[in-house]
Amino acid sequence: MANIIKVLNAGVMNYTKSLSLQKHIAAQHHTTDQDGMDTIIFVEHPPVYTIGIRTKDYSEEDEARLRQTGAEFYKTNRGGLITFHGPGQLVVYPILNLKNFKPSMKWYICHIEKTVIDLCAKFGLNANTSPHTGVWIGDNKVCAIGVHGSRFITTHGLAVNCCTDLEWYKHIVPCGIKDKGVTSLTKELNRVVTTNEVMPIFLECFKKYFNCSYVDYPQQDKIKFRI
Repeated sequence: MANIIKVLNAGVMNYTKSLSLQKHIAAQHHTTDQDGMDTIIFVEHPPVYTIGIRTKDYSEEDEARLRQTGAEFYKTNRGGLITFHGPGQLVVYPILNLKNFKPSMKWYICHIEKTVIDLCAKFGLNANTSPHTGVWIGDNKVCAIGVHGSRFITTHGLAVNCCTDLEWYKHIVPCGIKDKGVTSLTKELNRVVTTNEVMPIFLECFKKYFNCSYVDYPQQDKIKFRI
């Protein structure tokens, strides 16, 4: 039987509000016996740099330098190193109980990568994994992945560069990987690819690998979070 996942298109939302939303939904998983808590959040963030739990090389001076670009800066509890989120990037936060799928974070990340590789194939692009987490087109990352799991409840997620301004990445070593670059669907296809174009294709590919069906996120909950 396919798992039912609620889909929330949150539009443009600042990073701290998205964290609060994730924490609220994740807490429901831990505090209720009700089914149907699995949720996918789609969002675009204003420019923000975030670092994960393994980052040690960013000092207060580095943080100040990055803030001077006009972006925000946050330390998070996700996996992975530094990355950028901003307009034209489809950020996806699956808040899932992996016991409804397979209770394995390794399995989860692998299937997220397969989802995005399949998405790229829908656009005629040959994407692959590498020893580094994420999805790559050649030596350039098109999708960053950084997740957190607590008792098999997932938070954080992935970011697909659709029509992202790649100039923002010049201020950092993306995901801490030297001698590698970043790209976007727009750059690879030489045409503008919007987040709205990518969103339904992502859901189609995710459904294939996670054996799920979708319902809209309840309107009353959207009102509660002023979405």
